[in-house]
Amino acid sequence: MIELILMQRVEKLGQMGELVKVRPGYARNFLLPQGKAIRASKENLARFEKERAQLEAQNIKRREEAERVAERVFGLSVVIIRAAGESGSLYGSVTSRDIADACKAQGGLTVDRSQVLLEQPIKTTGIVQVRVELHPEVIIPVGVNVARSQEEADKQARGEDIRAAEQSEAESLEAELAAELAELGSAMDR
Repeated sequence: MIELILMQRVEKLGQMGELVKVRPGYARNFLLPQGKAIRASKENLARFEKERAQLEAQNIKRREEAERVAERVFGLSVVIIRAAGESGSLYGSVTSRDIADACKAQGGLTVDRSQVLLEQPIKTTGIVQVRVELHPEVIIPVGVNVARSQEEADKQARGEDIRAAEQSEAESLEAELAAELAELGSAMDR
C-alpha cells in the first residue's frame, strides 16, 4: 500500500487534503498521473499545508463554475440512434465516448468521456440515466435515449413501450394470417 495526499475529492476514496492508503497500481496508473494525489512525504505534506488555502480557493471556484453549468443543463436528455435487433439488443454498444459526443452535439455540454460515469456500456435500446461528473463534487444526471430511429426515440420519450407495441402488432398480424389460412383451407375443402 502507498500513502498519498489527495489534491481533490475522489469518489469512494476521500476529500481534498486527506491522507489515504491505496494499492500501488491505483496510485501509479490513475491518481498520480491525473494529478488527483501526490505522494505523502514530509516535503509534500509541508508544501500541501503551505498551499492548502490557495488550493481550496481554486477548488471552490471550479465547483461554483460547475454548479452554474449544472443549473443550465439540468434535465439534459440526449438521443443516440443505433442499429438494433427486434428484441432491442444493439449491434455493438453505446460507450461513454458516444454519450460525451451526444452531450456536446445536442445539449451544448462539453464533457470528456472520463467525466461520463458509466458502469458498463449500454447494450439495449431504451432510456438510461447516466451520471456526468462536472466537478468531483458536482454530478448531474443525463438521460440517454437509445433507439433505432428518431420516431422510436420520440415514442420512448413519451413513455410508450416499443417492444410491447411491436409484440402486439406481430401477434395481430399472426392472428390475421392464421384466419386467412383457415379461411383458405375451408374454401379448398369445398
